[in-house]
Amino acid sequence: MTRVLGSVWTFLVALILVVALAFALAPSASASAQRIAHLESLVRCPACEDLSVAQSNAPSAIYVRQEIAHDVKAGWSDTAILTSIEDQYGTAILLSPRGSALDDLLWVTPVAILVVGLALFGRLARRRA
Repeated sequence: MTRVLGSVWTFLVALILVVALAFALAPSASASAQRIAHLESLVRCPACEDLSVAQSNAPSAIYVRQEIAHDVKAGWSDTAILTSIEDQYGTAILLSPRGSALDDLLWVTPVAILVVGLALFGRLARRRA
């Protein structure tokens, strides 16, 4: 009898721990709502100029909001959601388009040329002095 009660208590404690852990690790509804709101603020309304889908009530904006909410609830990452929307609507759909490696190179090259030029100018000035 004692063994049975001990097993029951062990099972109940383990069950309580599993349920508590599931609640602790499950994303909360408010966290999902915040993610959805953030993603909606990054995506341009397909039918409007310079409005996010969060700000627009156009049918296309409502559809994109529904897509975003569905993808968040399905467990997609923010990057995967934005990439999917970009693939579907084109790169202009994002209010702040993501940069590419070429963009980074175009920004870094003039700065690198300036730094190298200043270093060479400094060496020449020291040699003449």
